[in-house]
Amino acid sequence: MQPSALHQNEKNVDQFNALVLRHKAMLWHVCSDYNLGKAWNTEDCMQEVMANLWRSFDTFEGRSSEKTWVWRVATNTMLMLQRKCNRDLSTESLADNNESDTPEEQPDEGQQQLQQLIEALPEENATAIRAFLDGFSYKEIADMTGSSVGAVAMRIARTKRRLKQLYEEENNTLEI
Repeated sequence: MQPSALHQNEKNVDQFNALVLRHKAMLWHVCSDYNLGKAWNTEDCMQEVMANLWRSFDTFEGRSSEKTWVWRVATNTMLMLQRKCNRDLSTESLADNNESDTPEEQPDEGQQQLQQLIEALPEENATAIRAFLDGFSYKEIADMTGSSVGAVAMRIARTKRRLKQLYEEENNTLEI
């Protein structure tokens, strides 16, 4: 390897490590949002996401924010893993994915139920509502999903109503 190529590779590794450090909490959150069963834990998912980030690191063009790009790669990786698992996620308990987590990292019952309800949604709706819950603006979500801001706003509003309906059905709290 040429000395300049070696220096460039070290620079890329340093930049990549800095990128991962800046977004580690968000990456962990995205990875822990998906229930992939006993075969995948959050650490395994993190490794898969970081491998995909590294493979696409040199192709990031800056047309979106760095945070948006990292979130999109992580979400697409998790969706790919979810499809690969090829099972009915709505019958699987979220707790199965967290067996190795410490008790203080366990989500409470309400969070568990919300995650299960989100997993029962169509993929596009689940992706949009997860991004919304992660604090992304409608504009950022539109950039990530290739939709218009208006379409994102409508999708999120409809998804919120659907989640409320599913929650009420599940907890027998339907208003009469």
